[in-house]
Amino acid sequence: MAFIRQIISRASADRLELLIEERLKPETDKARIDRRIWNLFGEKWAVLYTDLSGFSRNVSEFGIIHFLQTIYESHRLLVPVIQHGSGVLLKTEGDSLMVIYRNVDDAVRSAIAMQNRCQRHSKDLPAEDKVLLCIGIGYGDLLRIGDQDVYGAEVNAACKLGEDTAQAHEILITSAVADAVALPTGAQLEALTDTPVGMGAAFRMNYENVMLSGFPKPE
Repeated sequence: MAFIRQIISRASADRLELLIEERLKPETDKARIDRRIWNLFGEKWAVLYTDLSGFSRNVSEFGIIHFLQTIYESHRLLVPVIQHGSGVLLKTEGDSLMVIYRNVDDAVRSAIAMQNRCQRHSKDLPAEDKVLLCIGIGYGDLLRIGDQDVYGAEVNAACKLGEDTAQAHEILITSAVADAVALPTGAQLEALTDTPVGMGAAFRMNYENVMLSGFPKPE
C-alpha cells in the first residue's frame, strides 16, 4: 500500500509540474490553466498545524538527544488523537505536524483533545520535559497534491498561527474556521488583537470548560 501511495503522489506532482510548465509559456491562457489545476487538485479541508513552545531554547540547552526525545513523545501523544479524530497526518517537520480534516468540527475537537492530552501528560514533569503544544487551524479551498502537500491561503494561515503566533496551550483559528465550526459546548472564541501580517481576523479558542468524548483519555 505504501508503494501505491508513492505512485499516486508522484503522479499528482508530475501532472501539476506539467501544467505549471504550460502556464509559463508565452501567451498562455493562465486563467484556463488555473481552472484545470483547481479542477484536478482543488479540495476543501481543515488544516491543523502544531508546534512545540520553547523548543529551540531546549535544543540549545539540553542537546540533540533531548530534541529527539521530545519529538518522539509528542508523536506518541498526538498520533492516537489524530487517528480517533478522523485526521490525516500529512507530514512532519521537526517538532511540527500538519494534519488535514474533511470536517472542520473534527479538526477543532481534535485540537482540544491534543491539548488536554499534552497538558495531562506534562503536569508533573520538569519544565524541560513538558510537551507544550501550540496549534493553528485554517479551513477552506486548497490544492492537495497526492499525499505530499497542500497549498492555499488557509494552509499558510494555519502555519503562521500555529508556529509564529500561538503560545503554549493555545488553539488559534482563522475567521473561516470560526464561521464554519459548530463549537463544542463550553468553548468560546476571543478575537486576537494582533494577527499576522496579511491575515484577516483570527481567534483564540478558550476550551477549559469543554468535555469531550470518543478520544483517547489523557494519560
